[in-house]
Amino acid sequence: MKLHGLLITLLVLSSLATVLLVGSCDNEGLESPVAVARSPRITPDYVGIVVPPNVAPLNFTIDEPGERYVVRIHSTSGEPIEVATRTGEIVIPEKRWKDLLTANIGKELLVDIYVRTEDGQWNRYETITNTIAEDAIDSHLVYRFMTPSSYFPKPMQIRQRSLETFDEEILLDTRSYGNGCANCHSFVGNRPDRMLIGIRSTTFPSATVHAHDGRVEKIGAKFGYTSWHPSGRIVAYSINDVRQFFHTAQQEIHDVVDLDSLIVYHDVEKNETRTTPALSDKTRLETYPAWTPDGKYMYFCSAPLLWTDMQTVPPVRYEEVRYDLMRIGYDVETDTWGALETVLSAKDTGLSILLPRISPDGRFLLFCMSRYGCFPVYQPTSDLYMMDLYSGRYWKTSVNSEYAESWHSWSSNSRWIVFSSKREGGLFTRPFISYVDASGQTHKPFVLPQRHPSSYAACYHVHSVPELIGGPVKVDSAALLEAVVRPTSVSVLNSVTGATPKAGNTEAYQAGRSSVQ
Repeated sequence: MKLHGLLITLLVLSSLATVLLVGSCDNEGLESPVAVARSPRITPDYVGIVVPPNVAPLNFTIDEPGERYVVRIHSTSGEPIEVATRTGEIVIPEKRWKDLLTANIGKELLVDIYVRTEDGQWNRYETITNTIAEDAIDSHLVYRFMTPSSYFPKPMQIRQRSLETFDEEILLDTRSYGNGCANCHSFVGNRPDRMLIGIRSTTFPSATVHAHDGRVEKIGAKFGYTSWHPSGRIVAYSINDVRQFFHTAQQEIHDVVDLDSLIVYHDVEKNETRTTPALSDKTRLETYPAWTPDGKYMYFCSAPLLWTDMQTVPPVRYEEVRYDLMRIGYDVETDTWGALETVLSAKDTGLSILLPRISPDGRFLLFCMSRYGCFPVYQPTSDLYMMDLYSGRYWKTSVNSEYAESWHSWSSNSRWIVFSSKREGGLFTRPFISYVDASGQTHKPFVLPQRHPSSYAACYHVHSVPELIGGPVKVDSAALLEAVVRPTSVSVLNSVTGATPKAGNTEAYQAGRSSVQ
């Protein structure tokens, strides 16, 4: 094959220089390479995947020994992209990548890789075949970026990243307010115009930051795991007495237990917090609320409380705690709750059911199951499962690895999921993207692309709680920080502030609690 018309380009990066070698004697023999009967080794693993038509370039490194590397990316229409390098790091021109994907939506994306060895022989590996989906992914991802340290306080950031480019912005940095905590960021659907962030600090009182309508308010209560009702009128959240402890010898030494928990809901218009007996059963642990897109049901997780001692950590029988998947009806107009239903029982699965998230089209429910407990990111056995809400059938998805999969979200068109995975060694969570077809089947996941192909190898931080949104958050970081450090602007009436009150009683008693992710 002849590779004509290579564009001479110099891409100056911090760690490499990639040059298109047109007319160079270094390319002698490229027209008659030796065929290698296998796929090339590349990092990240962008082989055999379905990619969004609006995703940023999938830059990668060729992990084959050689002195020169040439890559040709092409499809049915448009000009091929051809890149040559001495280092094996392939940085794809953004505009040409975008043009190629746009011209070939729904078609195959082919990648040919040539490597020249030390003896001057060019090898050509089997063509990598990916597919360009017809469905776009939401343009932005918001996630938490922090070190895997077990100590509090520790520096962390809430970041937003454009999936269509490599542009990234720090929305909130906890070092700005005493190395506190920022977690449980949530949105109404996939809309960026309304956001909640839970705040914990050694300097300022715990609170929740509410960004909406171009302004930021500070609510005088710290929300736990949070889910907005699609109307935007109420938000359900958990109150958890979370304790972290450690194992001395096993694959994952971290562990977490909820000593006590319940679910409450906050009325945004009235600034009131309320609960209901089904969500605050004194004999149960309730957590992880998730609304259906029509707002008529709330799914959540519930487990029996197996101990009375709220001081000893870990409590007795902590390895026996397994959560059921529940749901309850709700009418937002009358503020009335329906009957409690068990959707999937831990007795039937033998596993703990966690983190339910319903697709925006209302068809599928994605959730985690692990051997026990409430915190899948610390459970290597945690895998992602899909349930068809029309039939009730569920199955283990194809995206799982030998390590923990957790903290997932849906795209607004229900065709993509992003989830945190420790598959690259078991220590650091990275955001992985997977296409979900109309039947609910997931396709091979790929890691969030970065401008520099070796970024993850040099990154000693975790990416946690990835949330897809349809545009950038408009409120800037200065406004968010100002809300954190100033006095409370919204006082919550009838606030439920402690772990599980008596069923049906919203008069709270204060209890120590914390939150980790």
